[in-house]
Amino acid sequence: MIEKKRGGFGLLIKRFFPYYKEYKLKFFIAIIGMIFAAGGTAGVAYIIKPFLDHILVMKNADMLYTIAFGVIVIYMLKGFGKYIQVVYTAHIGLDIVRRLRDRLLGTMLGLDIEFFNQSRSGELISRNINDIEKVRFVVSSMIPDILRELFTIIALVSYIVYLNPELAFYTLIVMPLSLYPLSLLAKRMKKLSHSSQEKISDITSRLSEIFNNIEIIKIYTAEKFELKRFEVDNHKYFKLGVKVVKTNELISPLMETLGAMAAGIVMIIGGMSVINGEMSAGSFFSFLAGLFMVYTPIKRISKLYNAVQEAVAASERIFDILHKTPDVKCGEKKLEDVKTIEFKDVGLNYGDKKALTNIDLEAKVGQKIALVGDSGGGKSSIVNLIVRFYDVSNGEILINGENIKNFSVESLRKKISMVTQRIYILNDTIAQNVAYGNEIDEEKIIESLKKANAYDFVKELENGIYANLDEFGVNLSGGQRQRIAIARAIYTNPPILILDEATSALDTKSEQLINEALNEVTKNKLTFIIAHRLSTIINADIILVLKDGKIMCRGDDSELYQNCVEYQKLKDGQII
Repeated sequence: MIEKKRGGFGLLIKRFFPYYKEYKLKFFIAIIGMIFAAGGTAGVAYIIKPFLDHILVMKNADMLYTIAFGVIVIYMLKGFGKYIQVVYTAHIGLDIVRRLRDRLLGTMLGLDIEFFNQSRSGELISRNINDIEKVRFVVSSMIPDILRELFTIIALVSYIVYLNPELAFYTLIVMPLSLYPLSLLAKRMKKLSHSSQEKISDITSRLSEIFNNIEIIKIYTAEKFELKRFEVDNHKYFKLGVKVVKTNELISPLMETLGAMAAGIVMIIGGMSVINGEMSAGSFFSFLAGLFMVYTPIKRISKLYNAVQEAVAASERIFDILHKTPDVKCGEKKLEDVKTIEFKDVGLNYGDKKALTNIDLEAKVGQKIALVGDSGGGKSSIVNLIVRFYDVSNGEILINGENIKNFSVESLRKKISMVTQRIYILNDTIAQNVAYGNEIDEEKIIESLKKANAYDFVKELENGIYANLDEFGVNLSGGQRQRIAIARAIYTNPPILILDEATSALDTKSEQLINEALNEVTKNKLTFIIAHRLSTIINADIILVLKDGKIMCRGDDSELYQNCVEYQKLKDGQII
């Protein structure tokens, strides 16, 4: 699990303030809108005084038209101010979230493969969708709304203090009493929000696991089993949701009770002032209206602040990732060409587990290096070091005599293509699948498909190389998917080719044709072949027999069969 760091609303503002600074003009216009909206609210309280004193008491007909026109103007300014505030703050907030989502995915993609191995895919999806959505609500709505309500409070408090400072002092003293219980509610809300977001991550992970493994679920009739597991997580999320609602809804009765206390004080002290002739009825009712109005934005801010705790929790989860850096550091040199790769006394540990020990190997362009052995022997670990998914724990890997760490990871991987046992097919056209990450060149795509023995079936499809493939390539056979993957590896003509059982999903005839094509393609390349079927690596220049992370034997097929017991066991255990 990713470490959780605690913070508050202030930390949330600090994190997003640099983003807001880039929208100074739009934010300034939004502030003007907030001031108009706040001024309009205070104006409504103000207009009550002349209406009562001049119209209802003094019967001044001339003032009636002035006051009516004033009401129209006040509400126009209030409505226009709120409109421009909402529009401009929404634009700012949505753009900030767009950039944040891009940045989060960019950071994730830049992290090591170990980060993804240790994280559930559903949790990462949840952070980029659910957590950022909660932040979006804050930066585009909550923070601007809080600012608007603060302006409204300032305007109304200023007005009632202007009307009667003494009465304002007695009534507003109640306001600070609300801070302590509100702070307790906010802390509880933040804790619940953390738990709620962790649980929605569990739900997303569960759904991702179900949909990615639907075939095995169907085969083993595990639908009810998976549904029960999902129902457990879903019910826990439901219970947390109820607690969130209960906590959030405590604010309204709390603030209404405090408001009623303030109103009671006003009625007693203000009523006596009117009876004694110290205050006009218009001033009293205007004061009373202003007081009731001031508690409305206070109540709104309290609810908003409680809701902000969800975004505080979400932002902590987001910034936990944004602050991560890859352990595999990128070198500064650009790798132009590959002539040799050399392993010198290389060791690799996955935590406390030793994956490789004392690996020595020298390979040159034009050679085929085969890696064989039982599962867990270290075959994939050697490949992982070549592509720098991991760095060596001891020893060094040299490319052209220079440490692999001196080269940029991007330039290194541009020189490598890999075909793995797990076939990666994108929900896109065949052309995009073959040219993945590169410009589409139709001639090169067709040539690559031909070399991979794939063009014969591709040209028969509607739209040919521009035929669309379903997610995971389910509208192709297993062998067809494998040949698309091989065409992708051929497309960029890299100097290093890694084949991890590249023909495992093919029938015998197709395998023979592909092997012939690969023999032609790999002539001027440095090829690493992870093989379980030894018939596929008989012609390899060097075969490494690995066991428990060590090289037990090395040589060609005939040498190893004569001299290496481990290789004999492997080969005799297979039907060639």
